[in-house]
Amino acid sequence: MRTRQVRRLVALLVTVSVAVLFAGLPVASSQAATKAVAPAGSIKHVVWIVEENHSYSQIIGVSKDAYLNSLATTYGSATNDWGITHPSVPNYLGLTSGLPLASLPVTDCTKCTQPGASLFTQGESWRTYEESMPVVCDHAASTDGLYQPKHNPALYFTSVPASSCNAYDQPYTTLASDLSHHSLPGFALVVPNMNDDMHTGTNLQGQAWLQAQLPALLTSTEFTSGSMVVFIMWDEGTTAGEVAGTDCTLGTSDSCHVPLLVLSHWTHAVNYGGKLTHYSVLKATEDLLGLPELGQATTAPSLTVAFGL
Repeated sequence: MRTRQVRRLVALLVTVSVAVLFAGLPVASSQAATKAVAPAGSIKHVVWIVEENHSYSQIIGVSKDAYLNSLATTYGSATNDWGITHPSVPNYLGLTSGLPLASLPVTDCTKCTQPGASLFTQGESWRTYEESMPVVCDHAASTDGLYQPKHNPALYFTSVPASSCNAYDQPYTTLASDLSHHSLPGFALVVPNMNDDMHTGTNLQGQAWLQAQLPALLTSTEFTSGSMVVFIMWDEGTTAGEVAGTDCTLGTSDSCHVPLLVLSHWTHAVNYGGKLTHYSVLKATEDLLGLPELGQATTAPSLTVAFGL
């Protein structure tokens, strides 16, 4: 029996068991448990939105971040999710390739390159949407500093040819057109600019950007029909206590503990406490799109069943 079929069977058994356990309780108490999971192969679009430099404790449960917390309680939140390391570049590269910490840069280098396979070379359609990037596949920071190539992982991989980068590494404004034409790729990486991703701007600025931009995704036919899942993640936690090269997957430092929100038609009020890492997001993305798991994704904890995917 295929692994995905086994997961579906386990999910069904868990659903039935929980339904029996909660028999006689108000509907609201068991609503999340009795929701159907996504049929195998139904999710065709995986969207990542990557925010910056905020730990779990700085977002989840913080009253001023009401919109973010409403997403967490309406859809799904992972309470025990961990980055890969510090600073940004190794997190972005590890997230998209599954490469272990020992094979990743330890600085925010802009001229370094990364060999190996990635989500950009697995054969699935992809597109990066970089806010404030002046031109396609731009290797230079914008003059206003709002776009930074260190947050654009496709630029680093030597296996991504220039032709692919020029075609698929796009300014953020392209996303609206792709949504309206129903031409969203299988894998979409959305990267807000330095103000809107909470790096230079505040978490309230980042929250305001999400509140303005997310409805276009969440009201799309792809999302409402159940063929899209959106992962909102933070590349790393607070800079307080940050040590470059730290193995964050060990789960020992608040600077490594990051929020992860899972938004889908199939995910309802899930508050999942099992340990996850950035590699778990890669694993889920590849599993949902029918791609081989790369590197550390093969052994990463799975999140799909927990979030109804």
